[in-house]
Amino acid sequence: MKTALRKIFAPLLKGLESGTEPYHYKPLSRKILLFFGVTFVGLGALAAYLIPADADPGYYFPVIVFILAGGYGLLVGLLGEDRAVAKIWGNK
Repeated sequence: MKTALRKIFAPLLKGLESGTEPYHYKPLSRKILLFFGVTFVGLGALAAYLIPADADPGYYFPVIVFILAGGYGLLVGLLGEDRAVAKIWGNK
């Protein structure tokens, strides 16, 4: 299942997993990335829930940003290689 999902999301993961330079990976970095991914998706969902039905459509911009950022963090945290997680945190 993981390999099929990695193939589907390869265009998003490819940039973070490419390269030959050395990197420093800590297992805690992946856990923190997953935590922040869940937090951002949760904040986006909460904001979407709290926006009144007759509100201006501009209120949904932060919702979209938070959900996309959290989703990308979850994607890299769950499917990405160690190099991808290290690149997210800037560890070289």
